[in-house]
Amino acid sequence: MDEPAKPGWLERLGALLLREPEDRSQLIELLHSAYERNLLDADALSMIEGVMQVSEMQVREIMIPRSQMDIIDIKDPPEKFIPFVIETAHSRFPVVDGQKDDVIGILLAKDLLRYYAGEEFNVRDMLRPAIFIPESKRLNVLLKDFRSNRNHIAIVVDEYGGVAGLVTIEDVLEQIVGEIEDEYDFDEAEDNIIRDRSGRYRVKALTEIEDLNEALGTQFSHADYDTVGGLVVSKFGRLPKRGEQVTIDALRFQVLRADSRRLHTLLVERLADREGMLPPLA
Repeated sequence: MDEPAKPGWLERLGALLLREPEDRSQLIELLHSAYERNLLDADALSMIEGVMQVSEMQVREIMIPRSQMDIIDIKDPPEKFIPFVIETAHSRFPVVDGQKDDVIGILLAKDLLRYYAGEEFNVRDMLRPAIFIPESKRLNVLLKDFRSNRNHIAIVVDEYGGVAGLVTIEDVLEQIVGEIEDEYDFDEAEDNIIRDRSGRYRVKALTEIEDLNEALGTQFSHADYDTVGGLVVSKFGRLPKRGEQVTIDALRFQVLRADSRRLHTLLVERLADREGMLPPLA
């Protein structure tokens, strides 16, 4: 006689959830209980918690602040802004008419191929409509809008109609699934520390303190923290959000990318070369 088939993880999880939770805390407790019983793996638990978190978060909590937006001015000729597009390596850029509050559209980097193809090139003709959303918009609603409208980027405005920042579909998804490889990330084959043309450094949070000291001539101790991310988090006393910054000795560390779980990328800038606190840049 054949033995009855063993229930799968979904059936076992369903049986566990038959005890209907009365509030959010009880639901989370049940999910963690399912994880402890090996009904959910760590990644699945993390994603479920991310989904629950997204339903309560607002755009202002994850947006790229206005001061950190990479934009193109419609008045600039292609030969001026194309090197900037190549350096930042984003796939989409807000296009403004003189100032950040006057966003007139979105330029897709791939459309710039027409410039090199020798075709008639007019930036205004290539602009896609910009979508404007309030800072208070909930992330689950925004994600639904992104999917239905097939947009990947939105301009965030404050209560007075001024531009407060921007948000992408990847920013929302990363709250659920963690880091997604994109324009802010380094290629795996590249170094953890990359210097840009302005003399600042893009540094992976997982970079070892010893490597940072060697590259920048600093003398941070690695007795308590192994990585740059650990050093920065300890200085904040919490997990900082994107756009936040902190000064440690003569370096300013600004969070370029972070999710609800950990830091990913930092922008590091020297502040006090002239005071002799650090050796000059090589």
